Amino acid sequence: MILTRVRPSIYIPAWVCLWSAVSAATAACNSFTHLIIIRFFLGICEAPFFPGVFFLLSCWYTKKELALRYAFLYSGLVLATAVSGLLAAGIFAGLGGVAGLQGWRWLFILEGAATFLLGLVASVMLPDFPATKSQDWLFTAEEKEVAVTRMVRDAVSEEEHDQSVLHGLKLAVTDIKVWAFALLLLSNQSAYGFNYFYPTIVRGFNLGSRTITLVCTAPPYLLGAFISYFIAWHSDRKAERGWHISGAILFAIVGFIISAATINIPARYVASFLYICGCFGANAALYSWAASSVGQTPTKKACATAIINVTGQLGTIWSPYFFDSNDEPRYTRAMVLLLAFAVLEICVCFLLKFILRRANKKIIAEYEGTGRVPTLFTL
Repeated sequence: MILTRVRPSIYIPAWVCLWSAVSAATAACNSFTHLIIIRFFLGICEAPFFPGVFFLLSCWYTKKELALRYAFLYSGLVLATAVSGLLAAGIFAGLGGVAGLQGWRWLFILEGAATFLLGLVASVMLPDFPATKSQDWLFTAEEKEVAVTRMVRDAVSEEEHDQSVLHGLKLAVTDIKVWAFALLLLSNQSAYGFNYFYPTIVRGFNLGSRTITLVCTAPPYLLGAFISYFIAWHSDRKAERGWHISGAILFAIVGFIISAATINIPARYVASFLYICGCFGANAALYSWAASSVGQTPTKKACATAIINVTGQLGTIWSPYFFDSNDEPRYTRAMVLLLAFAVLEICVCFLLKFILRRANKKIIAEYEGTGRVPTLFTL
């Protein structure tokens, strides 16, 4: 809701700079209590980023363009996960002990400093909403008019004239679609609880040194980024979301089953490619589907985006607890739970397609005889 009243070019970079400073401060931790305090404030500073960026992109790109843009955005997280192992291996090996600091402390300092600089650059480069004047240096008046007009035409034909914040919040809270998308994201986030434990999973393969283990965590995520691009591109091209999400998650399900069923190391490593590519491949289509389906008004879209993201992040809270050290190396219980959430994700996709199909029929009936062609929900 705040983002509808504050310039994104100030709001988003400010939070980025704050979280980078807090992240760098992790290097000063000397106890578990210090770490908990730092992580608490880090969570507060990171929380506005993804909802804010997703909302901003949905104000610039149409339904048929969003998935690929979200894929590029989300691939930053995927590639960061892939590179983090390589980066950590290099910093631990090259900077451990320099200036009397351990390698992990240098890791937080360097990553925090780099992110802070990028936040400053973003405050200058990031455009605001299409109708504002802050990006005159980037777009001509005609280009901004086109940007505004095409978003108006792309909006689903559900008229709503009250633009107040409270009304937007009411619309979001009472819309069953918002909660269905929240459940969809919750199941998705829960299904890739492996993300935080993947280096530990790879360590269980007994491939060798810590450096080799960290290097071997990268390939599945690199492939996952390319798979995400392809699924997003194809999803935009076909103007379809539900089947693309479900298809990607089916690959993840196969990966979870293989991981739970065997102790064969090559098979489990191949299985990790399946569930990493499957889960991350579904993300862009999922986020774009949600963003383009809950926006009767800008304030409703902002409130709905926040509800969906906050609810979805609950999955990242409990899913790491699926992995118990007593279950090494197969983590059978964790894989079964991840499998269950993946199945739930597919079921929610079917539910959403049913809900949106009914909503489309209602819109078509309302426009019948008017001579106008309505804009419908993407299925």
